[in-house]
Amino acid sequence: MALIQMRESDKVGTIAFDNYAKRNALSAALIAESIAALDQFRARGVRAVILRSVANEKVWSAGYDVTELPKANIDPLPYSDPLEQLLRAVKAFPAPVIAMVHGSVWGGACDLIMGCDLVYGDETCAFAITAAKLGLPYNVGGLLNFLSRVPLSLAKEMFFTSDLISAQRAERAGIVNELVPQAELEARVYAVAKTIATRSPQAIRASKEAMHVLSEAVAVNPSTYERLQGLRREVYFGPDYHEGIRAFMEKRAPEF
Repeated sequence: MALIQMRESDKVGTIAFDNYAKRNALSAALIAESIAALDQFRARGVRAVILRSVANEKVWSAGYDVTELPKANIDPLPYSDPLEQLLRAVKAFPAPVIAMVHGSVWGGACDLIMGCDLVYGDETCAFAITAAKLGLPYNVGGLLNFLSRVPLSLAKEMFFTSDLISAQRAERAGIVNELVPQAELEARVYAVAKTIATRSPQAIRASKEAMHVLSEAVAVNPSTYERLQGLRREVYFGPDYHEGIRAFMEKRAPEF
Protein backbone atom coordinates (compact mmCIF):
# COMPACT_ATOMS: atom_id res chain seq x y z
CA MET A 1 0.00 0.00 0.00
CA ALA A 2 1.45 3.36 -1.02
CA LEU A 3 2.39 5.74 1.77
CA ILE A 4 2.31 8.82 -0.45
CA GLN A 5 0.23 10.13 -3.30
CA MET A 6 1.94 11.85 -6.20
CA ARG A 7 0.63 13.75 -9.18
CA GLU A 8 1.77 16.24 -11.78
CA SER A 9 -0.05 19.03 -13.59
CA ASP A 10 1.29 21.96 -15.61
CA LYS A 11 4.89 21.18 -14.62
CA VAL A 12 3.97 21.26 -10.91
CA GLY A 13 4.48 18.03 -8.98
CA THR A 14 2.82 17.05 -5.71
CA ILE A 15 4.05 14.63 -3.05
CA ALA A 16 1.36 14.09 -0.42
CA PHE A 17 2.01 12.03 2.70
CA ASP A 18 -0.75 9.46 3.23
CA ASN A 19 0.00 7.28 6.23
CA TYR A 20 -2.29 8.57 8.96
CA ALA A 21 -2.18 5.23 10.78
CA LYS A 22 1.28 6.43 11.89
CA ARG A 23 0.60 10.18 11.68
CA ASN A 24 2.68 10.42 8.51
CA ALA A 25 5.82 9.36 10.37
CA LEU A 26 8.93 9.47 8.19
CA SER A 27 9.60 5.76 7.96
CA ALA A 28 12.23 4.36 5.63
CA ALA A 29 9.44 3.15 3.34
CA LEU A 30 7.68 6.53 3.13
CA ILE A 31 11.00 8.27 2.56
CA ALA A 32 11.93 5.83 -0.22
CA GLU A 33 8.64 6.57 -2.00
CA SER A 34 9.20 10.31 -1.62
CA ILE A 35 12.74 10.14 -3.05
CA ALA A 36 11.50 8.00 -5.94
CA ALA A 37 8.81 10.61 -6.65
CA LEU A 38 11.43 13.38 -6.69
CA ASP A 39 13.53 11.33 -9.11
CA GLN A 40 10.53 10.92 -11.43
CA PHE A 41 9.73 14.62 -11.26
CA ARG A 42 13.35 15.48 -12.07
CA ALA A 43 13.27 13.19 -15.11
CA ARG A 44 10.06 14.85 -16.32
CA GLY A 45 11.40 18.37 -15.94
CA VAL A 46 8.95 19.40 -13.23
CA ARG A 47 9.52 23.05 -12.31
CA ALA A 48 8.12 23.10 -8.76
CA VAL A 49 7.24 20.41 -6.21
CA ILE A 50 4.68 20.77 -3.43
CA LEU A 51 5.20 18.69 -0.30
CA ARG A 52 2.00 18.28 1.71
CA SER A 53 -0.26 15.85 3.50
CA VAL A 54 -3.26 14.29 1.77
CA ALA A 55 -5.80 15.44 4.34
CA ASN A 56 -6.01 18.27 6.86
CA GLU A 57 -5.33 16.31 10.02
CA LYS A 58 -4.13 17.63 13.38
CA VAL A 59 -0.58 16.39 12.71
CA TRP A 60 1.18 17.12 9.39
CA SER A 61 3.91 14.63 10.28
CA ALA A 62 5.01 13.06 13.55
CA GLY A 63 8.60 13.14 12.32
CA TYR A 64 11.16 10.37 12.23
CA ASP A 65 9.65 6.93 12.84
CA VAL A 66 11.23 6.41 16.27
CA THR A 67 10.62 2.65 16.10
CA GLU A 68 13.27 2.58 13.36
CA LEU A 69 15.95 4.38 15.37
CA PRO A 70 18.73 2.22 16.82
CA LYS A 71 18.18 1.56 20.49
CA ALA A 72 21.73 2.48 21.59
CA ASN A 73 25.47 2.49 20.92
CA ILE A 74 25.33 3.52 17.27
CA ASP A 75 24.98 6.88 15.56
CA PRO A 76 21.21 7.33 15.12
CA LEU A 77 21.58 9.87 12.30
CA PRO A 78 24.52 8.86 10.10
CA TYR A 79 25.10 10.24 6.60
CA SER A 80 23.43 7.16 5.09
CA ASP A 81 20.26 7.46 7.18
CA PRO A 82 17.02 7.60 5.10
CA LEU A 83 16.04 10.99 6.53
CA GLU A 84 19.44 12.41 5.62
CA GLN A 85 19.00 11.05 2.10
CA LEU A 86 15.61 12.77 1.81
CA LEU A 87 16.98 16.08 3.04
CA ARG A 88 19.77 15.91 0.47
CA ALA A 89 17.28 15.00 -2.28
CA VAL A 90 15.12 18.03 -1.47
CA LYS A 91 18.09 20.38 -1.45
CA ALA A 92 19.56 18.90 -4.62
CA PHE A 93 16.29 18.96 -6.56
CA PRO A 94 16.83 21.45 -9.41
CA ALA A 95 13.52 23.26 -8.89
CA PRO A 96 11.93 24.78 -5.76
CA VAL A 97 10.35 22.41 -3.23
CA ILE A 98 7.43 24.09 -1.45
CA ALA A 99 5.98 22.81 1.83
CA MET A 100 2.25 23.28 2.40
CA VAL A 101 1.58 22.80 6.10
CA HIS A 102 -1.65 22.23 7.97
CA GLY A 103 -1.16 20.89 11.49
CA SER A 104 1.81 20.29 13.73
CA VAL A 105 5.24 19.23 12.50
CA TRP A 106 7.52 17.22 14.78
CA GLY A 107 11.13 16.10 14.96
CA GLY A 108 12.68 15.01 11.67
CA ALA A 109 9.71 16.43 9.76
CA CYS A 110 10.61 19.84 11.20
CA ASP A 111 14.12 19.35 9.81
CA LEU A 112 12.54 18.50 6.45
CA ILE A 113 10.51 21.73 6.54
CA MET A 114 13.69 23.70 7.22
CA GLY A 115 15.23 22.15 4.13
CA CYS A 116 12.38 23.16 1.81
CA ASP A 117 12.83 26.24 -0.33
CA LEU A 118 9.50 27.84 0.55
CA VAL A 119 7.01 27.10 3.33
CA TYR A 120 3.37 28.15 3.49
CA GLY A 121 1.11 27.30 6.40
CA ASP A 122 -2.25 28.08 7.93
CA GLU A 123 -3.22 29.03 11.47
CA THR A 124 -2.91 25.40 12.66
CA CYS A 125 0.73 24.91 11.73
CA ALA A 126 3.31 24.58 14.51
CA PHE A 127 6.86 23.26 14.61
CA ALA A 128 8.95 21.34 17.16
CA ILE A 129 12.30 19.58 17.04
CA THR A 130 12.09 16.86 19.68
CA ALA A 131 15.67 15.62 19.99
CA ALA A 132 15.98 16.71 23.64
CA LYS A 133 12.93 14.61 24.56
CA LEU A 134 14.61 11.53 23.12
CA GLY A 135 18.14 12.20 24.35
CA LEU A 136 19.05 12.28 20.66
CA PRO A 137 22.33 13.97 19.66
CA TYR A 138 21.38 15.84 16.51
CA ASN A 139 23.98 15.82 13.76
CA VAL A 140 25.91 18.89 12.68
CA GLY A 141 24.25 19.02 9.27
CA GLY A 142 20.82 19.10 10.86
CA LEU A 143 21.81 21.91 13.21
CA LEU A 144 23.15 23.91 10.28
CA ASN A 145 19.86 23.33 8.48
CA PHE A 146 18.08 25.19 11.28
CA LEU A 147 20.70 27.91 11.60
CA SER A 148 20.37 28.62 7.88
CA ARG A 149 16.69 29.47 8.38
CA VAL A 150 16.09 30.85 11.86
CA PRO A 151 17.95 33.12 14.31
CA LEU A 152 20.44 31.41 16.63
CA SER A 153 18.34 32.26 19.71
CA LEU A 154 15.26 30.53 18.27
CA ALA A 155 17.25 27.49 17.14
CA LYS A 156 18.56 27.16 20.71
CA GLU A 157 15.05 27.47 22.14
CA MET A 158 13.74 24.79 19.80
CA PHE A 159 16.57 22.34 20.49
CA PHE A 160 16.69 23.00 24.25
CA THR A 161 12.92 22.86 25.00
CA SER A 162 11.41 20.69 22.25
CA ASP A 163 8.32 22.91 22.55
CA LEU A 164 6.10 23.81 19.62
CA ILE A 165 6.66 27.12 17.86
CA SER A 166 3.28 28.62 16.99
CA ALA A 167 2.21 29.62 13.49
CA GLN A 168 2.55 33.32 14.26
CA ARG A 169 6.06 32.98 15.70
CA ALA A 170 7.06 30.71 12.83
CA GLU A 171 6.07 33.37 10.31
CA ARG A 172 7.89 36.12 12.19
CA ALA A 173 11.04 33.99 12.44
CA GLY A 174 11.07 33.01 8.77
CA ILE A 175 10.23 29.32 9.15
CA VAL A 176 7.04 30.10 7.21
CA ASN A 177 7.07 32.45 4.24
CA GLU A 178 3.42 33.30 4.67
CA LEU A 179 0.48 32.32 6.86
CA VAL A 180 -2.70 31.84 4.85
CA PRO A 181 -6.22 31.09 6.16
CA GLN A 182 -6.93 27.38 6.03
CA ALA A 183 -9.62 27.74 3.38
CA GLU A 184 -7.19 29.58 1.08
CA LEU A 185 -3.96 27.69 1.72
CA GLU A 186 -4.12 25.16 -1.12
CA ALA A 187 -5.07 27.77 -3.72
CA ARG A 188 -2.30 30.09 -2.57
CA VAL A 189 0.41 27.42 -2.65
CA TYR A 190 -0.53 26.10 -6.07
CA ALA A 191 -0.71 29.66 -7.43
CA VAL A 192 2.87 30.28 -6.23
CA ALA A 193 4.02 26.97 -7.75
CA LYS A 194 2.36 27.75 -11.08
CA THR A 195 4.00 31.18 -11.14
CA ILE A 196 7.40 29.60 -10.53
CA ALA A 197 6.69 27.13 -13.35
CA THR A 198 6.43 30.04 -15.80
CA ARG A 199 9.84 31.46 -14.86
CA SER A 200 13.23 30.47 -16.24
CA PRO A 201 14.08 26.99 -14.88
CA GLN A 202 17.77 27.49 -15.62
CA ALA A 203 17.94 30.76 -13.70
CA ILE A 204 16.03 29.26 -10.76
CA ARG A 205 18.23 26.17 -10.68
CA ALA A 206 21.39 28.27 -10.64
CA SER A 207 20.01 30.54 -7.90
CA LYS A 208 18.83 27.64 -5.74
CA GLU A 209 22.17 25.85 -5.94
CA ALA A 210 24.16 29.03 -5.25
CA MET A 211 22.04 29.92 -2.21
CA HIS A 212 22.29 26.35 -0.93
CA VAL A 213 26.09 26.40 -1.19
CA LEU A 214 26.39 29.85 0.38
CA SER A 215 24.05 28.96 3.27
CA GLU A 216 26.32 26.04 4.17
CA ALA A 217 29.61 27.90 3.71
CA VAL A 218 30.76 27.45 7.30
CA ALA A 219 34.41 26.73 7.96
CA VAL A 220 35.06 24.08 10.62
CA ASN A 221 38.54 22.70 11.05
CA PRO A 222 38.94 18.91 11.33
CA SER A 223 39.79 18.89 15.03
CA THR A 224 36.70 20.92 15.89
CA TYR A 225 34.51 18.63 13.82
CA GLU A 226 35.96 15.57 15.55
CA ARG A 227 35.30 17.19 18.94
CA LEU A 228 31.65 17.79 17.98
CA GLN A 229 31.34 14.19 16.78
CA GLY A 230 32.90 13.05 20.04
CA LEU A 231 30.26 14.94 22.00
CA ARG A 232 27.57 13.23 19.94
CA ARG A 233 29.09 9.80 20.56
CA GLU A 234 29.02 10.42 24.30
CA VAL A 235 25.27 11.00 24.02
CA TYR A 236 24.24 8.00 21.94
CA PHE A 237 26.48 5.70 24.02
CA GLY A 238 25.23 7.31 27.21
CA PRO A 239 22.20 6.87 29.51
CA ASP A 240 20.06 9.72 28.13
CA TYR A 241 19.59 8.23 24.68
CA HIS A 242 18.82 4.80 26.19
CA GLU A 243 16.22 6.36 28.49
CA GLY A 244 14.71 8.62 25.81
CA ILE A 245 14.05 5.80 23.36
CA ARG A 246 12.82 3.47 26.09
CA ALA A 247 10.43 6.11 27.44
CA PHE A 248 9.03 6.79 23.97
CA MET A 249 8.36 3.10 23.41
CA GLU A 250 6.71 2.82 26.82
CA LYS A 251 4.63 5.97 26.18
CA ARG A 252 5.84 7.80 29.30
CA ALA A 253 7.83 10.90 30.11
CA PRO A 254 11.60 10.28 30.16
CA GLU A 255 13.55 10.64 33.40
CA PHE A 256 16.92 12.15 32.53
